[in-house]
Amino acid sequence: MKHDKHPVKPRTDNEKQAVVNRLKRIEGQVRGIQKMVEEDRYCVDILVQISAINAALKKVGFSVAERHTKHCVSDAVLSGNGEEAIEELMEVMKHFSK
Repeated sequence: MKHDKHPVKPRTDNEKQAVVNRLKRIEGQVRGIQKMVEEDRYCVDILVQISAINAALKKVGFSVAERHTKHCVSDAVLSGNGEEAIEELMEVMKHFSK
């Protein structure tokens, strides 16, 4: 079930801002790693920072997935389209967990 339209319950401004703020922090971390590489910093220090970014991205992803489950999937279940919505979510989570 691919949705090209807006979600059933759009994100609040606070929800959007929280995700955007997290992504901006991650963006800053990526820039920091770029600088570390340019400065020829120790490989292990760079790898530790990459690991931190991966963890931060997963946290954002799980936050988005939680909201999707509580709103979009829940609404789909109530409207009789639950099986399709759950299948879609599970397929995305398979990719996300790699």
